[in-house]
Amino acid sequence: MLSEKVWRELRAQGTPRRFRAREVMLRQGTPGTHLLALTEGIAQVLRREESGVVTWLAFRGRGDLLGEASVFHGTERTAEVVALTPCTAVVLDALRFQRFVDERGLLLDLIRQAFSRLRESDAHRTELLTLPVVVRLARALLRLAELGGHTDGAGSVRLSGLAQEELAQAIGVTRNAAITGLQRLREAGAVETARRVIVVKDLGALRRWAAAE
Repeated sequence: MLSEKVWRELRAQGTPRRFRAREVMLRQGTPGTHLLALTEGIAQVLRREESGVVTWLAFRGRGDLLGEASVFHGTERTAEVVALTPCTAVVLDALRFQRFVDERGLLLDLIRQAFSRLRESDAHRTELLTLPVVVRLARALLRLAELGGHTDGAGSVRLSGLAQEELAQAIGVTRNAAITGLQRLREAGAVETARRVIVVKDLGALRRWAAAE
């Protein structure tokens, strides 16, 4: 992740744009003429196969760059970025961004970020193969809480706009399996749920579930 100073300077290089929840922010198969610096909200990265299968790849939040790989490689985008919640991002022209990276000597930082994302992806694939559904669910909710949950005065974290189908997709299970996992977390007092809303009531309890093997 870039330092706050560099992040401010980077944001000044582009134009802010707002995205509605469920709006496509970057479309798979399009050229890397620009990238996005996400300043508010949560986005999800998806890959669409020709067969119609959609694979969840990652959640992204404030401080993340979106679409930088195709900018550097000069290739078409291999994945799609969709706003999970209302998002604000700065649109950065590819050439201007590359000059900024060269002038600030940021290439090594971006390489480190790329390796970090690869490790995150590898860890997620391992979780899909080895961990129980409720553990994967707890980890996904913690990640979302860290990225963009709204904390109230009592310490609860509210995650709005999240459909159960999207949560199920993120942990590689059916919607019914995700519902069952949420029920276990509700019974443990870790979360409360409503339509497109999940409230993390007890972060400590959720972390304990996430740490279980």
